[in-house]
Amino acid sequence: MVHTLLEKIKTLSNDKPGLPPDKVAPTIGQNTGTITLPSSILQFWNLSGQRGMGGFRADAVLTAPQILGVPLLLLANKQDALRSLSVEEIRHDYEDWYQRKLESARRDTRYGQPESERVARKMRIASLEVLGVSALEGTGVREAVDWLFIIRVQNSRR
Repeated sequence: MVHTLLEKIKTLSNDKPGLPPDKVAPTIGQNTGTITLPSSILQFWNLSGQRGMGGFRADAVLTAPQILGVPLLLLANKQDALRSLSVEEIRHDYEDWYQRKLESARRDTRYGQPESERVARKMRIASLEVLGVSALEGTGVREAVDWLFIIRVQNSRR
């Protein structure tokens, strides 16, 4: 299954348009996708927003030691829907969840968690950006891709 946001990015970034929204199946659990552009390869993880479906996978992905030093962009999709959570609500929920993770990591330090990993986890919030998008309407999608390119350029200068 391919999700609407990836198809919208393909449409905005390539000569060949992505699938129209009515041809895209909903995400159940987790999907990944790659978009190859002339100057970059963009890798996406789509973690289902459905209750009970993506929580465990999201937890595993967001706390993986391999990505702790990587800037994190959370996209608050479906901002066109009346009952969607706002960008502020999603940021707040993430920060609350992450604070609980930090407290748990602090307790785990006594049981051998490396100090470098604990410090990297503290830096996660500083590297977080939350942007509102509507993949269906296309609003905010260009801004999200632009953010990715800006971060890529900044990181390539280090």
